[in-house]
Amino acid sequence: MTGERPDGDRSTSPSLRTATKAWAAISLQTFGGPAGQIAVMQRALVDEHRWISQQRFLFALSYCTLLPGPEAQQLATYIGWLLHGLRGALIAGTLFVLPGVATMLALSAIYVTAGDSYIVEALFLGLAPAVIAIVVHALVRIGRRSLSHPGWVGIAVGAFVAIAAFGVPFPLVILVAALTGWALGKRYPEIADAHVIDDDASAPPPDRRRALLLLAVGIPLWLAPVALAAIAFGRDSVIVDEGLFFSGSALVTFGGAYAVLAFVAQQAVGHYGWLTTTDMVRGLALAETTPGPLIMVVQFVAFIGAFRHAGDANPWVLAITAALVTSWVTFAPSFLFIAVGAPYVERLQHLVSLRSALAGVTAAVVGVIASLALYFALHTLFGDLTRQSWGWAHLDVPVLSSAHGWAVAIAVVGFVLVLRGWGVLRILGVCAALGLAVELVSR
Repeated sequence: MTGERPDGDRSTSPSLRTATKAWAAISLQTFGGPAGQIAVMQRALVDEHRWISQQRFLFALSYCTLLPGPEAQQLATYIGWLLHGLRGALIAGTLFVLPGVATMLALSAIYVTAGDSYIVEALFLGLAPAVIAIVVHALVRIGRRSLSHPGWVGIAVGAFVAIAAFGVPFPLVILVAALTGWALGKRYPEIADAHVIDDDASAPPPDRRRALLLLAVGIPLWLAPVALAAIAFGRDSVIVDEGLFFSGSALVTFGGAYAVLAFVAQQAVGHYGWLTTTDMVRGLALAETTPGPLIMVVQFVAFIGAFRHAGDANPWVLAITAALVTSWVTFAPSFLFIAVGAPYVERLQHLVSLRSALAGVTAAVVGVIASLALYFALHTLFGDLTRQSWGWAHLDVPVLSSAHGWAVAIAVVGFVLVLRGWGVLRILGVCAALGLAVELVSR
């Protein structure tokens, strides 16, 4: 890929080996849920390596936002596909989740054996504030580049208020943003020009036979682990129920990670009884501060549920198998969505109406990331929140006296390091060490 940047700097497509190393490095920095992961990719792929343009990054993000499932992992898969085809998609998407799978598996095992670990809590004390700094910095950069018209700013602010104050469902926010963007593009055609893809990355053209072949091979591969689990452990085993449930949820998980997890918690705790509400909250805390998509908490749910409802089976074998099967059925559809759908989306990118609609979605994503950043900051920096209501609007307001002093201090350090241009991995390492030091001193 070669393309002229607005600043005159040209970008060069990396070799597959170079890209693989970069994806491996990115995968170790994907803390903080989708907002943090998008921030890491923005910084690495657009700002540092300059392998893709800002507008192509935002175009891909807009498409992935419309899909069910983890949008950040799908974004990595999309960019990997754009750079190196199907091989690149498989490498980028797989590496993106591998550290999270391994980490969550280890933490799940620690959780069922040792309960709370002060070392893990100490690391969380340092990592969580660092993630806030990284996310806010990326939010400013993405917003500055994508909100080039007052209309886009209005959509971003509207999305933030709709989600943060009124609890409007995410799919409705995205639908309204797309329609608003389309209408703005019709009224002011010139604003869509700012969202023209400014590189000439080549994407394979749509191929119906290829798409059907991918579906014919991909769908059986996606569901095969559940069938094998049924054969190995019996249809009545908890692992089969988990596999079927998470296979279905992978196709209907619109609404962002928090909306998805609310549904998963309701079913896993209330309907199936695989774990308790306390377990679910702790699992979410683990997922918030481990690398990989926030939806990785489903692996924790599957592990705990299988371990505690193993019946006559070995609980460790069943729990590990359940965790891996759940991860597979959760992320496998993402590869199909990209491999099948991306060529068609790329072919349509030159339509002004589509660019305007997706630009509206991109603007809404800025507001959504801001709402996630606010949520994360409130729950990390303060121990108590109060619910304030004004008619239909509801906001969580922090109790200032409950502020976690050390967390605030580490967040400030993170902001300073970000502004000094430090890399994400170095920032996370320093802040994790600070968290560990604070925990050791306070004991």
